[in-house]
Amino acid sequence: MADTVAEEAEAPAAVRHAEEVMGTVFSFDVRGGEPDAVRAALAEAVAGLHRADALFSTYREDSEVSRLARGELTVSRCAPEVAEVLELAAEAERVSEGWFSPRYQGPLDPTGIVKGWAAERAARVLAAVAGVSGVSVNGGGDVQLLGAPDPQRAWRVGVADPLRPGGLAAVISAAGTAELAVATSGTAERGAHIVDPRTGRSAVTDLLAVTVVGPRLTWADCWATAAFAMGSRAGLAWLESLPDVEALLITAGDEVRCTGGLATRLG
Repeated sequence: MADTVAEEAEAPAAVRHAEEVMGTVFSFDVRGGEPDAVRAALAEAVAGLHRADALFSTYREDSEVSRLARGELTVSRCAPEVAEVLELAAEAERVSEGWFSPRYQGPLDPTGIVKGWAAERAARVLAAVAGVSGVSVNGGGDVQLLGAPDPQRAWRVGVADPLRPGGLAAVISAAGTAELAVATSGTAERGAHIVDPRTGRSAVTDLLAVTVVGPRLTWADCWATAAFAMGSRAGLAWLESLPDVEALLITAGDEVRCTGGLATRLG
């Protein structure tokens, strides 16, 4: 779980919005740009989130993913977004050596990648508006940041402490980068919901939370889930091997483990 923080003094005009979709709340903070153009792009981005929910929700019998899982559709007959997400999920499964899987409980279920992908896509729709200098999209605590809130300041993301409700384990700074994503997987907010794809049952590890920092939320979200299922030792070693990725792992014993380059991101 993460919260985006930006200094307000001398910041460009902000357009903010919160949208309930995909069983969570997506928060938008857009800096700069002509307000009417930003609001039009915001409407497009929000519509894209609802479309993703309609296509991929496993709770809706009429979603294309549900129909695909039942054999009523083929991928070629689905919306192009379905093929795109399934290709991304297959890549995540390959890179994680099966620790991330769109079939972690047997039937097809790519929802583990959809929220991050949808939030990242929404952020890029907004960043494409002329004059926009910074975009933050927070989807249920996973954040995609593009640009900056103003020329002198960077976005900063607070990472919740799973052992101290209301406290922060760290603050991640987006200084020095045009793109930053922060995603957390763990048990503090949703309980034991992460599944070990080898067994189809809840992952039993020594971890409470894994926060991954990288340029794209699509991958950061997947890598956090996969590393949590691996456990602290294997998860940290694997995350260290990935390019452009840093991470913070918190164990049930209140031990904090970090990748080597994370210190440059702490604000």
